[in-house]
Formats: sequence, structure tokens, C-alpha cells
Amino acid sequence: MLRSKWFYHPLAVFIFSLLATATSLFLYIRWYLKAKQAFENYIQKFNLDVDRFFEVEAWAVILVLSILVSIICLGIVTIYIYNHKNIQLYRMQRNFINNFTHELKTPLTSLRLFLDTFAKHDLSRNDQLKYIDFMIKDIDRLSGNVDRILNLAKIEGDSYKKDFTDCDICSCMTDLINDNCQLFHNAKISISNNEKAYRFPINVSLMEMLAINIIRNSVIYNSSSFPEININFREINNYLHMEFSDNGIGIPKNELKKVFKKFHQLGNPDDMTAKGSGLGLYLVQSIAKIHKAKVKATSAGVGKGTTVSLMFPLKKSMLEDEIRS
Repeated sequence: MLRSKWFYHPLAVFIFSLLATATSLFLYIRWYLKAKQAFENYIQKFNLDVDRFFEVEAWAVILVLSILVSIICLGIVTIYIYNHKNIQLYRMQRNFINNFTHELKTPLTSLRLFLDTFAKHDLSRNDQLKYIDFMIKDIDRLSGNVDRILNLAKIEGDSYKKDFTDCDICSCMTDLINDNCQLFHNAKISISNNEKAYRFPINVSLMEMLAINIIRNSVIYNSSSFPEININFREINNYLHMEFSDNGIGIPKNELKKVFKKFHQLGNPDDMTAKGSGLGLYLVQSIAKIHKAKVKATSAGVGKGTTVSLMFPLKKSMLEDEIRS
């Protein structure tokens, strides 16, 4: 049974297909060269005109055959890569569903427990306020998970590509952080810039979603009792860099390019050690693309924090105004 499963594995089928195709090409060329050599010996034996029999050179036949076989191999490779990516996507979706179901079920279970406590016991006002605070946090957690799913559908449906306003991104980000500070009351968030105005066409609701997702990740992936997030604005090579730096657990180097993939989670989803929904940074990247910006994550290593940078291209007119001033 194990041998049968191994034999039908997509990678084994892919390797066998390539080997079979390459072997067929080799054997055909070998047969052709032997047949050609035998035919040439026959022509020489009877002193026949070579040009009458070899209007097409052997190398031309071999070249055409090699091109055709290469096309077949390319098709096999393309099918394998497509199939492999589909399998990876299926596994990521399955892990996402498993973990996201856990993310939804946990606050619901907690809410049910607190409500049962209210129904069965006479609680003091202080205990009531304590449990109410817990329930509010669970509701916020549940609401955040649902919002990410709804926002993902809206972004992928291109329904957010309208309602852009020209505004200063630094002051806009400051207002967004101040308006949503209650979501991260246990974190210290600081914003610093060089007091310059950088005006870009911005969808404010999308930018708010971007900032919340980055900060939420900084809080989730943080082992310290007091998470710190610093937001800096810098000009580098005709780009405005908006950097979110935290004191979190950091990201291994081999994970830096993967964190923006859809459904990708740090940790092992199979044993439920993964955190988050796997959508936060994917949404960040999608929003950055809508604003024609680039995004990247950098980290000095595990335990040394993470920096998520958004790079907005500075317009030529903006640079000229700066030079004149």
C-alpha cells in the first residue's frame, strides 16, 4: 500500500515522465544515427549519389526533434508546478479553516461561560465590570476576525478602488492611530516624522485597515508585557518609507518573504501553534498595491523585533518643490 502511494505521488510521476521523455529522445537519436551510418555505408558500397538521399541533414532532424521534446517537457513542468501550487493552496486553506474556526470558537466559548456565570450567580458590581470587560475583549476579537474576512472579499472584489482623497499621509496616519488607540490600549505606539507634508491619493478606510492589521500583528507576535510600536517616515531613493517597527518575537529569515502570502501563518498550523488568521499581512500587501506602494518585512532574527516598511513613490513634482525650497 505504501509503495503504491509513493508510486502515484505527483513528484514521482513528474520525475518518471521527464525521464521517459528524455530516454525516448536519447534512444531515437541513437537509432537515427545508427540507421544513418548504415545507410551511408550502403551508399558508399554501391557508389550512389549522396545528395539524392540526404537532402535534410541529420542535425536538422535532431534539432527539430529536440525542440518538440523540449516543448513536451515544458508542458509537463508547467502542469506539475500548477498542480503543486494548487496542493499548497489547498493545504493553506485547510490550515486556515482549522485555525480560523478555533479563532472564532474561542471567544464564543468564553462569552458563553461569562453569560452562564451571570445567570447562575449574584455578582458584585466589581466582578460584573471585570467580566463585562472580558466579554468586550472577546467581542472585539470576534469582530476583528469577521472584519478581516469581509475586508478580504471587498479588496479582492475591487470594490475599494474608489473614494481616494489627496491628503498628507503623515497626518492621516497620526489621526488614524489616535482614533483607534482604544484597540491597543496595552501597547505603546509612537509616531515620528520630519514635519514635512507628503501628499498622496489615499483611501482612508483602507489605510486604517492597513495600520490596524500591522499593529495587531505586532501585538499578537509579542512576548513582552508591554508591546512597543514605532512608526517612522523617511525619504530613501525617491521613496517615502513608512516603517512600523516593534519589539516583538521577530521573524526567521526564511519566513520574511512568505509572511505576505495568503493564509500563511507563523508557527505550525498542524499542531495549532500558529497564531493569527494568516490574512493580516496579505491584506496589508493588497492595500499597498492598491496605493501603488511596495511593502517588505525585515527582522534581525528571532526575538529581535520586526519592521514592516511601506514604500510610496515620491512624485517628480514633489521632489522639485523640495529642491526649490
